[in-house]
Amino acid sequence: MYKLPFLDLPPLRAAAGTVRLPGSKSISNRVLLLAGLSEGTTLVHDLLDSDDTAVMLEALKTLGCRLETGSDGALQVTGIGGRPATQQAQLFLGNAGTAMRPLTAALALLAATQGGEFELSGVPRMHERPIGDLVDALRGLGCRVDCLGQEGYPPLRLAGPSALKLDQPVQVRGDVSSQFLTALLMALPLVAVENDVVIEVVGELISKPYIQITLSLLERFGIAVRREGWQRFTIPAGSRYRSPGAVHVEGDASSASYFVALGAIAAVDHPLRIEGVGSASLQGDVRFVEAARAMGAEVQAGPNWLAVRRGAWPLKGLTLDCNHIPDAAMTLAVMALYADGPTMLTNIASWRVKETDRLAAMAAELRKLGAEVEEGADWLRIHPMTQPLRDWQPATIHTYDDHRIAMCFSLAAFNGLLTEHAQPVRIEDPACVAKTFPDYFETLFELVSASVSDIPVITIDGPTASGKGTLADEVAHALGYAVLDSGALYRAAGLAASRVGVDLDDGEAVAAVARGMELRFAKGRVFLAGEDISDELRLEVSGLRASQVAAHPPVRRVLNQLQLDFRRPPGLVADGRDMGTDVFPDAALKVFLTASAATRAERRHKQLIAKGISANIEGLRQDLEARDARDKTRSASPLHPAQDALMLDNSAQTIDESVAQVLEWWQKRRPFKT
Repeated sequence: MYKLPFLDLPPLRAAAGTVRLPGSKSISNRVLLLAGLSEGTTLVHDLLDSDDTAVMLEALKTLGCRLETGSDGALQVTGIGGRPATQQAQLFLGNAGTAMRPLTAALALLAATQGGEFELSGVPRMHERPIGDLVDALRGLGCRVDCLGQEGYPPLRLAGPSALKLDQPVQVRGDVSSQFLTALLMALPLVAVENDVVIEVVGELISKPYIQITLSLLERFGIAVRREGWQRFTIPAGSRYRSPGAVHVEGDASSASYFVALGAIAAVDHPLRIEGVGSASLQGDVRFVEAARAMGAEVQAGPNWLAVRRGAWPLKGLTLDCNHIPDAAMTLAVMALYADGPTMLTNIASWRVKETDRLAAMAAELRKLGAEVEEGADWLRIHPMTQPLRDWQPATIHTYDDHRIAMCFSLAAFNGLLTEHAQPVRIEDPACVAKTFPDYFETLFELVSASVSDIPVITIDGPTASGKGTLADEVAHALGYAVLDSGALYRAAGLAASRVGVDLDDGEAVAAVARGMELRFAKGRVFLAGEDISDELRLEVSGLRASQVAAHPPVRRVLNQLQLDFRRPPGLVADGRDMGTDVFPDAALKVFLTASAATRAERRHKQLIAKGISANIEGLRQDLEARDARDKTRSASPLHPAQDALMLDNSAQTIDESVAQVLEWWQKRRPFKT
């Protein structure tokens, strides 16, 4: 399905509800590698489903791990016990540093001790991310590591066998990325057989909380590392990875930062509840809560939950050394726009070697919004939009294929809380959030609200079997909008009334049933009281019922309100027969979709035959013509184009051509100006 390369966020106003976080990326990929290297089988619960974990899983499968998913969604990983099934492989690791760094160390040591040759590569940005400090440490051990492009960067070739020098400490710099130390800590137990293996950190170790995660997980898998401060780590002789049986991955604390910030900015009446991390979290980024409190947020915490609401408003500017929350600190840069004074973030040099140069990127994108930003080698100072009150600019945010930039800048859509003239925000390449939080925007939109006038609506009306449902689904998917199949509402009302024995000619009785329906749409499916009724709604009899109950004004009034309630951020595509005339007369774009009765009958005939249902094409055509006549002449909301609707005859068009036409009209009707 076609997807536009951007997502337009309308001005947002408030936030409420509960969010369940996806699993931690840092913990997920560590657990996967440790389970893959272990003896035995590990059951991994709540694993993050993302681009980064996908490349790790594919690598483990290539190396001989057996991966099976149970009916409850838990992943069963049967490890290789330190002996890969192949001695030669080419592994593509995308832009996943949490896969590239530890696999480099583990495979370098396995190649050295058991022979073999492994090539590790990634996307172009991965080939720009330095790995020289880890390569130097591995070469110092005696491993054969070749940089196939630029020295000190992937792609890499790891070959063996070679003699290892384990009688002296392994030295690695700690001031560029903690992932280099993590990689060695997870790999060296493979060779700590007869003697202790010591790692010494050269320089200051950054991101210490991430090392603590590594040490805690190593202990779960049977490796008790001895630590002397943050400079010397000893892996005891006789170390051997053993499966703990089962591991639960806690929610991602870095992802929690966006919702903590959301609560601090927009949760006024009730706290926003965040489930998956809390006071008992292993992750250092949970300390983002301390920074949010310092900026004025009211935060309550339990072992596995947080509850956040707005306290001080505007927020309070602060100066913070961010060494302990390097990823989550990015969220503070956008929160700073809503503060009462400048915010200074220091000790963030590691931002420059992430998915992009995050320090430069954040500065550039904040300026697009109208903010004054100062940038140094390892610091960022953001002046708020409140002193003096500045005019927010409608900005197109370039995301640099960086998930955290996309998620951070979604918070800029709340600019209407500071200024009378609220501005939309366009997020380029919103799909980049799949790296850690594939459903981020869908989750965000379930929590936020906006002024009705700010939420754009596209209506697609037309006769039965014109293809308006398919067109609406595709257009909504392309724009990232919600979709409303009003016909499904009427079909569901007819079905629900029939199930309880109500006469479909009794409008008041059908309306009473419709009023109590628990109906929801999810990924193209329709659920009534939790039951998937999608297939039943597609039956011809359901269409006849829908046309019958739609003629009753009481039913239309009840379902009209239900339809209005679907108007939620970031926007809505609604299809039906009166969406543009009666339900959403203020829609920004109205399309009236037509096709000849013969064309519609032929399409419906093909659909039925494909399902194994016999049908007569001439009978279908006559039925459609009769239904058209009934819909056009009914007293309540007869079928006709809205006065300002654009006509689209798709008799000779493919669905892709129809989608392209509607999107072209949309861009002309609602241009995004920056």
